[in-house]
Amino acid sequence: MTTPASVPESVDPSLEAIVSTTFGAEAATQFAELLPVLVRDMADIDWRVAEVLGSTYAQLTEAARYACATGGKRVRPLLMAAAYRSLGASSTQAIQSLAAAFQLIHTATLVHDDVIDHAETRRGRPSMPRAFGVPLAIVSGDYLFVRAFELASEYPRSIIMRCGEACADLVEGEVLQESSRFDLSSGRDHYLRIIERKTAAIIAAALASVGEIAGTTPAYVEAMQGYGRALGIAFQMRDDLLDVVGDPDLLGKPLYSDLREGNPTLVSLETYARLDPHHQAEFERLFQLRRKRTKHLLRLRELTLMTDAPATVARDASDWADRAVRHLEPVPAGPYRTLLERLAHGAAERRF
Repeated sequence: MTTPASVPESVDPSLEAIVSTTFGAEAATQFAELLPVLVRDMADIDWRVAEVLGSTYAQLTEAARYACATGGKRVRPLLMAAAYRSLGASSTQAIQSLAAAFQLIHTATLVHDDVIDHAETRRGRPSMPRAFGVPLAIVSGDYLFVRAFELASEYPRSIIMRCGEACADLVEGEVLQESSRFDLSSGRDHYLRIIERKTAAIIAAALASVGEIAGTTPAYVEAMQGYGRALGIAFQMRDDLLDVVGDPDLLGKPLYSDLREGNPTLVSLETYARLDPHHQAEFERLFQLRRKRTKHLLRLRELTLMTDAPATVARDASDWADRAVRHLEPVPAGPYRTLLERLAHGAAERRF
């Protein structure tokens, strides 16, 4: 087994940084005694990812590695490792390939999202389309999906099918989002259907699979699935809020991507509902512009801050985090369950 000390330079083994930047410094401090174990788990999962990225064509290998280096904070593998250990596992060896598969699926979706959204940066670096061009970015995302299912093939058919359903949900979520672009009448329920599919489904599938691999009762599998779904919704609500009111330096990406692309998130829907008729008409006019200038985006932010919509969305995210915690009630009490509870609240409170 490879040790964390030999992790390639492109992999950051600092789990404290992942927990701190994603869920807050308090969580990193509170669970410092768990970090050495989870650092090893994450390093092993990183190696499983690295092992399958090689291609016959050097340019594709380079692009795939670049995507993984900029493809998020590895929250899903962290949640999977913590969840598996919360169910009594003393080692995460049995789930390492699956955790790597779900991380690759997530990374592939980010690559394709950056193509769709015309994103310039990702985690403070040029996005895949900008760094490698749109054709290679699209192909690289496809390649990561294929490699993910190569890893998933090590597991029972039920888990492979769950992975496939989660990917189908991702596609459906993208279609739903596209169908409501620039439409502020789409409503809260439509928004929830989108984020359930685009974000929550993959986390729910990953954690339900962890419960199945652990050999636990159906109640535990259901608890993990419900926890993952609720946490994913809380995480995405907060992410959409930060896209409007966050700090771009902390986030590592520009703000206003959803406003720019005309995606009605909960914060824009709640803002629109709360404005007086005059400002509501202005908000709708600016939101529906296909090509927005910086002044338009700043005005949309200004109109948002004229309402209590940001506070409302923050409360909704916190409520979903509470739901996530309640789903964990069947899980044995212990430090890893407590960590999962704290991570749920951190998802709804994070600033980056």
